[in-house]
Amino acid sequence: MSADPTLTAHPSKVLYPGSFDPLHLGHLDVIKQAHELFGDVVVAVMYNFAKPGGMFDVDERVALIELAVDGFAQVTVEKYTGLAIHAAAEAGADFVVKGLRTPGDFEIEQQMAHMNHSVSGMRTVYLPARPDLGFVSSRFVREIANYGGDVSHLVPPAVADALVCRVAQREEN
Repeated sequence: MSADPTLTAHPSKVLYPGSFDPLHLGHLDVIKQAHELFGDVVVAVMYNFAKPGGMFDVDERVALIELAVDGFAQVTVEKYTGLAIHAAAEAGADFVVKGLRTPGDFEIEQQMAHMNHSVSGMRTVYLPARPDLGFVSSRFVREIANYGGDVSHLVPPAVADALVCRVAQREEN
């Protein structure tokens, strides 16, 4: 059986938006999946000038993600403020990619995907979390790290090192 030439895959550019504070292995898995499926991935570190704070500032998050994706051809990291659909348009993305861990994630992301499509025509593609990473969240990683817990099995090595340093800095102050 020969392949239908009208159904051949076309490389696409996708935008993977998030706060990534901090990047964890679940995020990295979504980046890898998106890279395998689409080729060109823009990891969009979203931030809001009106809401400063978090574990890492936006430039630190960008740097940590760049370290984690070093060696991935066609994966770039950019910072954006405002709406993800505006970031997608600015990046020239064909789709927005979102990772799903739980049914609750689906409910939230589906509503957002419908809203984004209604105002921009931008479609969202969902990528399921690997079962062994479905429980990982940045919020829990931050909380465990803040109490001195070991999160090295949940985050890339550079992020684990940065978390240890950040917690030590906070304890000194």
